[in-house]
Amino acid sequence: MKRMMGIAKEFFEMPVEDRACLYSEDTKQPVRLSTSFNISEDKVLKWVDYLTHPCHPLEEVIGSWPEKPAAYRDIAGKYASEVRALILRLLAAISEALGQDSDYLNKILGNHTQVMYINYYPSCPNPDLTLGSGNHSDATAITVLMQSDVSGLQVFRNGKWVAVEPIENAFVVNLGDQLQVVSNGRFRSVEHRAVTNMQSARISIPTFYLSGDDAFIAPATSMVDEQHPAVYRAPGCVQRI
Repeated sequence: MKRMMGIAKEFFEMPVEDRACLYSEDTKQPVRLSTSFNISEDKVLKWVDYLTHPCHPLEEVIGSWPEKPAAYRDIAGKYASEVRALILRLLAAISEALGQDSDYLNKILGNHTQVMYINYYPSCPNPDLTLGSGNHSDATAITVLMQSDVSGLQVFRNGKWVAVEPIENAFVVNLGDQLQVVSNGRFRSVEHRAVTNMQSARISIPTFYLSGDDAFIAPATSMVDEQHPAVYRAPGCVQRI
């Protein structure tokens, strides 16, 4: 974990010219460096630069990753593999919590999609006028997040925003919209946001894990009965009937 955070920091500290070849505003580009710095309709600035790339199947995608820093592919590749193994263990446990076989979610997600983001939030002179990222839930099955030692992540709970303080050598695990659908609302997708600060830059590294295009996401049969009818339309978007 420390090596991954270190190489992420090294990437964003490289000279701009060493990163410029990756810059793109085309959201269809699987590997790209971009920024969310803009003025939204409510005049709140989004204050984050980010690198994103696919992580699975690793052997097919790693050749498209950044060539600099020199150790990036080696460190990030090992990290991506370990995080995927962790996610598969979590999905097995969640499957059993749904009253299904341990490989249930592994199967229904089809050709799994794994995407890593490295978010870099610079220190901000006016944090009251900015957000690193706005309020949202993840349109994933599950998200595993590593954050640096600078606070910034907040979750919405009981009508207010609550800080999720960084813990050394620990991940934050968010259940996403897809698992909310599969569980028929028993598990809730977490609404969260990122805030900025004046003193220090912050890095967060979320790994988004979700279904492939071949998957059909719907409430599990074990979650639906006469007392608990299906509350989501299929295929799985978080839209109540």
